[in-house]
Formats: sequence, C-alpha cells, structure tokens
Amino acid sequence: MTDTTYSHRKLLQLRWLLLISSGLLIAGLFLPMLTISQFVFIRNEFSVISGITELWKAGQYILFVVIGCFSVIIPLTKIVLLFKLLQSDNKPHPIKMKLLRLMHNYGRWAMLDVMVVAMLIVTVKMGAIASIQIHPGLYLFGTAVLLIMLTTQSTVKLLESQQTSSPDSH
Repeated sequence: MTDTTYSHRKLLQLRWLLLISSGLLIAGLFLPMLTISQFVFIRNEFSVISGITELWKAGQYILFVVIGCFSVIIPLTKIVLLFKLLQSDNKPHPIKMKLLRLMHNYGRWAMLDVMVVAMLIVTVKMGAIASIQIHPGLYLFGTAVLLIMLTTQSTVKLLESQQTSSPDSH
C-alpha cells in the first residue's frame, strides 16, 4: 500500500470517527447525566446543558464560564478544527498545526467535568441524605470526549507524518 493510499484511508477513518464523536457529544450534552434524589420527594435530573443553565440562574457566573468552556466550547471548537483539518488531503498550514497541537495538549482538560461529576457521585453515595442515578448522557459525553481526544492525537500524528514526507518540507 502506498503512503498516499494509507493517508487517504486514515483520513477517511478519522472523518468517520469525528462524525461519530460529534453525534455522541451533542447527545451527551443534552441527555440527562444523572438524577439526584433527596429524601423521598425531591428529584433533580441534570444534563450538561441544564447544569450550566442552572449555574447561570443561580448567579454562579465563574463556574458557568469554566464548565461551559471546558464542557461545550473546547470540545466543539476541537471538532470544528478537526473537520477543517481533515477536509482535504493538502498539507495543513503551520498555524493550524500549532493550534491543533495546543488543543491536543490542553484539550485533556475537557475531562474535568467528567471528573467533577464522578466526585459528585462518590460524595453523594457516601452520604445518607441523597441518592444518585446515572443516565446514558454521562456515558455518551465521556465516550465523546475520549473519542475526540483519540481523533485529535491520531490527526496530529497523521498530519505531522504528511508534513515530514512532503517533498517541499526538505
């Protein structure tokens, strides 16, 4: 198999993986992640979007911005950038490569909210006042973030190999 055939096949695989990641992310943002039940009568169901909205309504603007950026803005920005980089077989611009590496290195922070939800679950499970029920939104969101990280890493490797193998890079 030639290098160009391999690159083309790899680009196609990454595009599909990114499309699947996008669908999982959108579903994970809007589907319920968990339900917190306090006592017998009080039940609160949360998704990422409803949680962010509640932070705004409660006047928790700093948390709103932090969680909104790391849960919504960064993953969506990464997806848009990755789609842009994977749309053609042309050699990517150095500025785009630098931005992609930066997002790859710092995009891991998008898992921050998954960790916060996990800590919340552990905290609630340790207490006797409330119980927590996990919903598919948590799994979809976590899977989407991990797939985006994998796609970003694979895209960086592929595009760097294309840069080093291109005739005008010598």
